[in-house]
Amino acid sequence: RTTMKSLRFISAEAFVSNAEFARKSLGAVAHDLFPLLFKASYLLEQGEVIHDLVENWPLFDFNMGKLLGATLDCQEDLSHRTCSVCLESCLTGLRDYVLNQSSPYTKKLKVVDLTGIKDVEVQFCKCKKTMGRWARTQLLSKLCSELLVYLQQAQCNPGTFEISISVLIDLFVTERNYELVVQALLKKCSCPLKICCVAFRSDNLTLQKFFYIIKLTDPSLLRKLEIVHNVHLEMEHLEILFNSIHFPLLMSLTLPARTFNVRRFTATDEQMLSNIGEKMGEMTQLTELSMSFSILTGRIQKLLSPLKTPLKMLDVSNCSLNHADMAYLANSFHANHLEALDLSGHDIPELYPSTFFKLLSHCSSVLRSLTLEDCNIQDTHVNMLILGLSPCQKLQEFKFIGNPLSSQALKHLFTFLCELPMLKNVEFPVPRDCYPIGITYPIDDASLCRFDHQKYERVAEELNLILLQANREDVKASTPLFGSYDAAVQETNNELGAYLIKSFKETLEKFTISFNKMS
Repeated sequence: RTTMKSLRFISAEAFVSNAEFARKSLGAVAHDLFPLLFKASYLLEQGEVIHDLVENWPLFDFNMGKLLGATLDCQEDLSHRTCSVCLESCLTGLRDYVLNQSSPYTKKLKVVDLTGIKDVEVQFCKCKKTMGRWARTQLLSKLCSELLVYLQQAQCNPGTFEISISVLIDLFVTERNYELVVQALLKKCSCPLKICCVAFRSDNLTLQKFFYIIKLTDPSLLRKLEIVHNVHLEMEHLEILFNSIHFPLLMSLTLPARTFNVRRFTATDEQMLSNIGEKMGEMTQLTELSMSFSILTGRIQKLLSPLKTPLKMLDVSNCSLNHADMAYLANSFHANHLEALDLSGHDIPELYPSTFFKLLSHCSSVLRSLTLEDCNIQDTHVNMLILGLSPCQKLQEFKFIGNPLSSQALKHLFTFLCELPMLKNVEFPVPRDCYPIGITYPIDDASLCRFDHQKYERVAEELNLILLQANREDVKASTPLFGSYDAAVQETNNELGAYLIKSFKETLEKFTISFNKMS
């Protein structure tokens, strides 16, 4: 992969490639060359040089997204390289920036922004070892705590205590790193490196711990809040959260599965739902909402109508929506602004075909991502689907795994998909004719992999050939049987797996005790 580099950047690469020489010569380097040298060092994975550049950073701000993004000197975007060597060198360099009393540069640094780092599935760094969001949270918290201990024990220059650097970061907290992060947040006032949480993701935490740490993060700065998987947040807890904490800048909210269940609603619950809707309405920046795997039948309007700002992203997958819900969505002011929509797990062709296509037509001019997994889309629906997707000229991503479509129908659909100019990613199902006759949909996990793999490979080749013949090599087509890649889940799957085994064991023990009592 060749990318355009300026002569300046090529010179910078040559300079940092000899780490020993570069580190000795940094004192003579002009301030405005530091960003150039940083990106060159990051590209070549020169950890020691990265450390020293950050330790002696002469500028007011240090923005990872801008430093690693495409520039005139080097068009390659490195912000998706979460290289462990580079990021660890960067963060330890930041700690040593505070401690270094002999640096020839005046300490001007005020803001460090780590939020521009993107976690992706395929890494191009040579070390092949990544540092994900959870590990970055862990390391920064550890360095802040160590820094405080050192400053309290050592004889430091009085000027060191006057250093105040805001470190903007997307925190990811689970049971395993909870205590460390809490300590760093509690001592934020006395630490020169001040953690400023812009986005917060929590998983595998008790509600008590979640409520405690969310207050420590300074929610007034929070732009994104993800409460996922093993945080057992239900509707009454969500109401308490919104009543006790204000999120004035919140733009994106993800709630865990089963937050809502309207099947067991009382009059009190209806009022609670209205209160939650009103509280979300006060979040004037909120444009992204994910509420998958809740039961929201007939209540979408009650939740979304108080919102003052139109949603750009909505995930209501597996939420048991009825015709009234779909009609509200199709006619709401959100419809014309939706850039990402997930309606997976709803029998669209059977329940509300015309209303769905009305919604699709309203968001077609802006829609970038559409997910329709396990929606019972069959061969007879493909022509209608093509008609509905035709105006979606900005569509970049289309995911529709789990639908009972034949090889022939997929080829027909792919021929059309080649015509969508912005399309980059397609996730398609294993063709129905690759499974044994009589397979029922949605397919259970046990039967998911029991298909003719050789036949699937042949069909996948034919589908890729359709893309190739249409000069659409830029489109990635795949069948992730167990869902799309999730960097956060991938990074913490050992902890989550251990938690699930523990929960299963506890449930089994309770069952055994109950059974023994009955006996």
